[in-house]
Amino acid sequence: MPIATIDLYNIVLFVHILAVVVGFGVVFTYPLLDAYARRSRVADLVALHRFQSFLTQRLIQPALLVILVAGIYLATDRWKLSDPWISATFAILIVIGAIAGAIIGPTEKRCLALAQRDLGGGGKPSDEYEGQAIKLARFGGLASLLITVAIFLMVTKPGA
Repeated sequence: MPIATIDLYNIVLFVHILAVVVGFGVVFTYPLLDAYARRSRVADLVALHRFQSFLTQRLIQPALLVILVAGIYLATDRWKLSDPWISATFAILIVIGAIAGAIIGPTEKRCLALAQRDLGGGGKPSDEYEGQAIKLARFGGLASLLITVAIFLMVTKPGA
């Protein structure tokens, strides 16, 4: 593509895709990081949850906003918001945002507090911690699945 043909749509598309990669790419590593922390040194769970909470607040949530704003522009510039693949993708983004804000973020903070309490003295995770960690893993898995479905819809554009 010659530079002269790079228009605002292509720039916004680039920003949109970059926000998805930067904001959501890391969440696919969380199960591996959790497994590593549990096998290497259980006290590393404190660092893991501190890292997750930081990324949710400073990277994932801002990326959600960029994805939404850029997506609205892209959808209204060349497509229709009523196109089923666009409507479904926006619905998925809203659900991901709701899950991240109402469940994942608070659960990450709770896991961090419990890990600090349980593991600070070299102990092992409590049943309460394990319950919150399972909740975090399940909703994190759901968010990853929704991200995957949204990417599939954006790439294949069924019905377009």
